[in-house]
Amino acid sequence: MVISTSKDIGGRMHVVDALRGFAIVSIMLLHNIQHFSVEFSPENLPNWLEKLDEIILKGSFFVFGGKSYAIFALLFGLTFFIQLNNKEKKDEDFRFIFAWRLVLLFVFGIINSVFYSGDILIIYAVIGFLLIPVARLSDNVVLCIALFLFIQPIEMISLVQVSQNSNKVLVNSDSWSHFKGMGEYLKDESFINTVKGNLTNGKVNLLKWSNENARFLHVLSLFMFGMLTGRKHLFKKSLENNRFWLNGLIISSIVFVPLYIFQKNIDFIFARESMRHSISTIIRSWTNISFMIILVSGFVLLFQKKKWNKILSILSPMGKMSLSNYIFQSIIGATLYYGFGLGLYKYTGATYSALISILLSIIMGYFSFWWMKNNKRGPLENIWHKATWMFSSAKKAKEDIV
Repeated sequence: MVISTSKDIGGRMHVVDALRGFAIVSIMLLHNIQHFSVEFSPENLPNWLEKLDEIILKGSFFVFGGKSYAIFALLFGLTFFIQLNNKEKKDEDFRFIFAWRLVLLFVFGIINSVFYSGDILIIYAVIGFLLIPVARLSDNVVLCIALFLFIQPIEMISLVQVSQNSNKVLVNSDSWSHFKGMGEYLKDESFINTVKGNLTNGKVNLLKWSNENARFLHVLSLFMFGMLTGRKHLFKKSLENNRFWLNGLIISSIVFVPLYIFQKNIDFIFARESMRHSISTIIRSWTNISFMIILVSGFVLLFQKKKWNKILSILSPMGKMSLSNYIFQSIIGATLYYGFGLGLYKYTGATYSALISILLSIIMGYFSFWWMKNNKRGPLENIWHKATWMFSSAKKAKEDIV
């Protein structure tokens, strides 16, 4: 988690911390306006508020939906490279330690899933193991693998099969149907029932939804792209890197527009639902990633400017303890919206939920600033670090991993 301004080369890369903090804030916004997966629209709201709710809901998902998780995935791969590279400089093999860290991340994911079934830590932990065999492959090979995964080969094969067989029917093409019924146990006043539902029905439904939306291959491809950004030192401040991000911003903007238009008109272009499903999944994933590149490129370029640097740097403490903040927001969100807590899902539409998310972001921002002023790592990051080296020598236990 590292990027640099001119005075942090060789140290921590603050633009990456700020970018990760940006992703945390955007994820918090989406989770809040979704009531942390409780589907419910308050009744008897004034007409102007209903319209505002719709604008905020659609606008938030247009900007951040499918992009925030992608930013996290990209930075996950970057962090892996940094940790691996730091150890290789000392002639040490980090891959086995990384595997153990993934096991620990999986445990954190289970804890987070107790409160929020939409947890991504478990998915990242499992898919992260696939980074180990490619860790020492050449840049070109890693790039080819990442590009292959990016084009969604499984959906491509499915599309070919569907085009050749007009009678072929995809199983449950309406992936959102997996989440029907979840709201009932989330509205339940029993905390135990919520936990049981999240760890069983909720977890299974999330995996099904992720599979049908081709998230798994994209997560792995983004891990690899992130690893390559680390190898190329693309987050370090330089004129060459600024040109790279500027080109990325321009090209991704040009690519995004036709992809988005095509995505929005798929129903009119293809008559067969089975074909629409596969094509929509492919195009939607490409559209999301292209917009994610716009966000990342724009963020990095703005971070280099003095005025914007002061503003965006506020997000750095949140990014430095992103694991803690990610899990804290799940605990707080469940307490605010679920039946066992305050049950705010009954009263808050997208507008009020967005305001709550802003308030929570401010509170967590202040807490992160205070904590990181007095500590080297976030609270859960510190546990993760100590557990990583619990079987190692005392000397290694004192070493920093990023």
